[in-house]
Amino acid sequence: MKKSNGRPTKYRSEMCLILEELMSEGASQFEVIAELGICEDTFYRWKQENEEFSESVARGRVLSQAWWERIGRLNLENTKFNYRGWYMNMKNRFNWSDKKEPNNEGNITVMVDTGISRSPGQDDDNAWLEEQE
Repeated sequence: MKKSNGRPTKYRSEMCLILEELMSEGASQFEVIAELGICEDTFYRWKQENEEFSESVARGRVLSQAWWERIGRLNLENTKFNYRGWYMNMKNRFNWSDKKEPNNEGNITVMVDTGISRSPGQDDDNAWLEEQE
C-alpha cells in the first residue's frame, strides 16, 4: 500500500457543482478559488490531477463567457449600459481583440509569366545598358 506524504486533499466532487454554478453567473476562476477556500496552485493542480474537476472548469469557462455575452446582447439598446467596461472585460477575460493580426510567418514564392521570352541583357553583353544612357 502506497503511503501518502502530506495532508489529505480538500477536493470533493461537490466542488464541481459550486464551480459550475458560480461560473454560470459570470464568475471568474479567481472568484471560484476564493469561494472554495483554496489557493491558485491547488486549483491548477486539481485541474491536472482530477479529470472531473478539469471538465468542470472547462464547462465553467463556457458558462461564464455565455453569461457575459448574454449580458452584452440583452443590453445592446440600453443607453445606461457600460459598454466600454463590458467590452474591456470580454477582451481581458476571453481574449477578444479589435482585429486579427495577419500571420506573416513563412515565405511565399509567386511565379508570374510576363510573356517576355528573355530577360534584358541576356546574351547581349549588357548592350541594353548602353541603349538607356
